[in-house]
Amino acid sequence: MSNTVAFVPIKLNNERIPGKNLKPMDDGKPLISFILETLVLLKKKGIITEIVVYCSKKEICQYIPCEVTWLKRPEYLDTQQTKSNDLIKSFINDYPSDLYVMCHATSPFMKEEHIEACIKAVESGNYDSAFCAREIRNFMWQNQKPMNFSLDYYPRTQDLIPIYEELPTPYVFTKEVFRKTGGRTGINPYICICSSIEAIDIDNPSDFDLANAIHMSGIDKLSL
Repeated sequence: MSNTVAFVPIKLNNERIPGKNLKPMDDGKPLISFILETLVLLKKKGIITEIVVYCSKKEICQYIPCEVTWLKRPEYLDTQQTKSNDLIKSFINDYPSDLYVMCHATSPFMKEEHIEACIKAVESGNYDSAFCAREIRNFMWQNQKPMNFSLDYYPRTQDLIPIYEELPTPYVFTKEVFRKTGGRTGINPYICICSSIEAIDIDNPSDFDLANAIHMSGIDKLSL
């Protein structure tokens, strides 16, 4: 791949946590800074060609480093009804690239090596897309029925068939994959397994409190 663009869709009118993407941790570091710092490291290594923040408000520019570009997105995409695929379709139409890496500010602890692994997996040609996931080996139920075990046999948890929970960062894909599947994941994705800390996604106030506690403790700096 000759050109790899990482883009971070941002809106500033969040409902559950007002101003979530710019909300500072106790040390003053805004939430958006975490993922942007990680992507800048990858850009400096030559893994990513460009980093774009896709936001309808120019005020976001005061929060992004010089290595990052701001692209104004249509304000109609700022509603609560906007789907992820709507954002992707709009962005790839506005910003041509060979490979896209969609990341979210709500994933502050995703490690650069796992984003890099996803990019390289798709660049290799062995996979058509990639994403990070948390592996779950617990007794799972759906519609009041066991999903990965039977009622007459409870195996050791390490012997359970794993279930993978997609994480919101990163999604690596090409324009061709999006046009074929109508989504960010193809039929042969690479799944990169991540830690529980990396899997933290800030959706509610309690999620932010947890992320803040982890950050202030320094646990997120460890190789987990």
